[in-house]
Amino acid sequence: MNSTPPSLIEQANPEIDGKVRMILVAEALFAAGGINGVSMREIASKAGQGNHFAVQYHFGSREGLVEAIFDYRMEQMEPVRAAMLADAEAKGRLTDARTLLDMVYLPQLELPDGEGHGSYAGFLNQYLMRSRSHRFGDFGGAPHPVLGRIFELLRARLSYLPEDVAQRRLVTASFMFLAILVRYETFQVREEGEESFEDALHDTIDQIVGAVCAPLRLT
Repeated sequence: MNSTPPSLIEQANPEIDGKVRMILVAEALFAAGGINGVSMREIASKAGQGNHFAVQYHFGSREGLVEAIFDYRMEQMEPVRAAMLADAEAKGRLTDARTLLDMVYLPQLELPDGEGHGSYAGFLNQYLMRSRSHRFGDFGGAPHPVLGRIFELLRARLSYLPEDVAQRRLVTASFMFLAILVRYETFQVREEGEESFEDALHDTIDQIVGAVCAPLRLT
């Protein structure tokens, strides 16, 4: 069964580095079939690799490939977040929860993705479901300095919450954002009078701010 959208394979042309091609193809396949639902051989084949063991050669294992996809996308967002962080610092907004959460989530809208936003969002949804860490901002992968700094500032803003609670809320908020990201394309064909994607996006971020920053209920 061909579960990879043709346009993604067209995007994965010979000019793209072979490792990046496998990352892009794997992201789409994992999003559609689950991280454990796709064979390494299929990823290599769909990425145009003659060697069926190309994934193992370049990434070592399935887990290595999963971390490579996550790190590839995080690195793409680092410059965007750096510019947002500098702007927030210049405006004295480094303690504002909405500003900090905007820096966490909004750069995801700018990711280059031949299949719209569904491929990355679907993969990240699968990735987050595998996360078991209770440390705030710990999602595995390589260190990403700008994102790490944003998490430090956000953790300080949420200092009234226990570490594990703050992490749980961050993960839950991420699922909320991914839901709107997956639906991005559906807003392009809406009826007159229906909300725009921009309105839905800002309302979702408002929901996230409320959910993440709510005081802890004492029993």
